[in-house]
Amino acid sequence: MPTFTAPDGTRLAYRTTGTGEPLLCVPGGAMRASAYFGDLGGLGAHRQLVFLDLRGTGASDVPADPATYRCDRQVADIEALREHLGLDRVDLLAHSAGANLALLYAAAHPARVRRLALITPTLWAVGIRVTPEQRREAALLRGGEPWFDEAWPVFEARLRGEEAEGPFQAFFYGRWDAQAQAHAAESPLQINMEAARLYTSEGAFDPPATRADLSALDAEVLVLSGELDGVPRPQAARELGEVLPAAQFDVQAGAGHFPWLDDPGAFRRTLAAFLDPAVHSARTARGRLAYSVSGPESAPPVVLVHGRGADRRDWTGIAAALATDHRVYAVDLTGHGLSDWPGTYSFAGFRDDLRAFIEDRGLAGATVIGHSMGGAAAWLLAQQRPDLVGRLIIEEAPAMVPLEPRRGPAERPPGELGFDWPVVPDTNRDLNDPDPSWRAAYELITTPTLVIAGGSKSHVPQDQIAAMAARMPDARLVTIEAGHLVHEERPREFLAAVREFGV
Repeated sequence: MPTFTAPDGTRLAYRTTGTGEPLLCVPGGAMRASAYFGDLGGLGAHRQLVFLDLRGTGASDVPADPATYRCDRQVADIEALREHLGLDRVDLLAHSAGANLALLYAAAHPARVRRLALITPTLWAVGIRVTPEQRREAALLRGGEPWFDEAWPVFEARLRGEEAEGPFQAFFYGRWDAQAQAHAAESPLQINMEAARLYTSEGAFDPPATRADLSALDAEVLVLSGELDGVPRPQAARELGEVLPAAQFDVQAGAGHFPWLDDPGAFRRTLAAFLDPAVHSARTARGRLAYSVSGPESAPPVVLVHGRGADRRDWTGIAAALATDHRVYAVDLTGHGLSDWPGTYSFAGFRDDLRAFIEDRGLAGATVIGHSMGGAAAWLLAQQRPDLVGRLIIEEAPAMVPLEPRRGPAERPPGELGFDWPVVPDTNRDLNDPDPSWRAAYELITTPTLVIAGGSKSHVPQDQIAAMAARMPDARLVTIEAGHLVHEERPREFLAAVREFGV
């Protein structure tokens, strides 16, 4: 493992994995070797992960002075690592007790922190404490688990400060499966208990001073809680908003204290979206929606909605062309890209994604351009809420006429997908048996509409697209012989039609 030297001469080790911009990862425990991070749910596909072994843990040396285990005394170690890596500003990820070290570092060196991700953080450094009642509240959420009856007395004893044996650690994981049990079993071997006791020793924290120093922090901050976590409960973590008002707060469904183990994909998507400066997030009742934005802020808005299995990047070329004179938003619908993957989907749900996004971003009256499934979501929204759509462009969108022949069961392809597979069977069900009220009310789509069809090469019935357009009061139909992917196969003709429509 590579090493560097701390200001007091202690040799500290770190390991790296992944590619891209470095992300410094500070472990919790307190004072647990960074090996427990694993690969953070595959986050290395998006960033180079730099896992620091705090002094006296993992491959790092034991310091000559045990007093340097105190949390505030280790701030200089983080700064030494930044200098060693040659970084002007750093992105920091800190877990659990490590969040206190990261916050103290941010308070001492606010100009050096670009982004700060706090994962299921304890927040002693800013005076936010977890109460026994909050821990019980979280533990009782697990009442239906098969291990609960055995673990509850141990939990209560531990909460009183008594030693007790049993599956106490099950409360820290969203799933108490073989992977979680193996992860928990490694904990005693990875934690330096002497260092852990000294980490929070007297003088480690001065919450009023730290809060005041953090007022100079202009970094982007994400606080990610686990829905089932008791250390801290999500509502306790949100108290950090009093210190950092611009912080983003997310709760990972079904997760405990180690969310990258409970649902690696959900964790990876949330962190990848936060860490990528080109990606933004809108938080809606249906979940977090990732999106990109380009073009002049004062220009008229355009919202781009992708088809099934694609994501916002599907529009890269079109977005760049439109951004010369429009503010262009390209959104990932739920179950796609870096947005949340709730597991169940429908065309009505995607319509609601689009409605929530437009409302959340204050884009009422925007031009909405949708392809295929995204096009259907767009016309369903214009049918339901015409006030939200100024102009509507739908490319190869299904008319929601029952399929003939019907689509049978779909087989998931092997390997990792960029979308949630249930999208396919769920939307096939809608395509086989769409809500008849949708096609009965094409006339309600009074928004000026451009319908782009792909011609004879497309698998979408062209007569159905034409019939749908004919029933819309203010629609024109343009056919571009390109098949289903008009904006990809014939981008110039696609853009020409869009421009001629007045966008």
